[in-house]
Amino acid sequence: MVTRTRLDDSPCPVARSVDAIGDWWSLLIVRDAFDGSRRFGEFQRSLGVAKNILTARLRTLVAGGVLESVPASDGSAYREYVLTAKGRALFPVVVALRQWGEEYFFGPDEPHSRLVDREQGCGLRPLEVRAADGRLVGPDDTTVRKVSPG
Repeated sequence: MVTRTRLDDSPCPVARSVDAIGDWWSLLIVRDAFDGSRRFGEFQRSLGVAKNILTARLRTLVAGGVLESVPASDGSAYREYVLTAKGRALFPVVVALRQWGEEYFFGPDEPHSRLVDREQGCGLRPLEVRAADGRLVGPDDTTVRKVSPG
């Protein structure tokens, strides 16, 4: 078995984020949580993932503070998984992946799901990255600065 490399002490925010939620099952669980899934069975039906894999990913997401396990809302003995504030903060990440996928992985007439504004029923504008002064910026307009301790 291959030992997983831990990135939770990396100085790179991208590496630490990938360490926390970079597994594709985990991102799909988060996507389904945004879509309203709350129970183990709902996640399993939607994803078609093996129970042991789903159990492990849910545990990791709960341990990482992305999801919280709470008593079932209907008062039954079941547990439900709800997004925490940390998990809800992943919304722009999920939207960015969705928009990237729509742009590059579907033909012009190929059907796919769409994320729409609940109030207006229309699609969302593409996400943009902007500088502090409001300018639109891309990869050539940015650089990574290493921060020294202290």
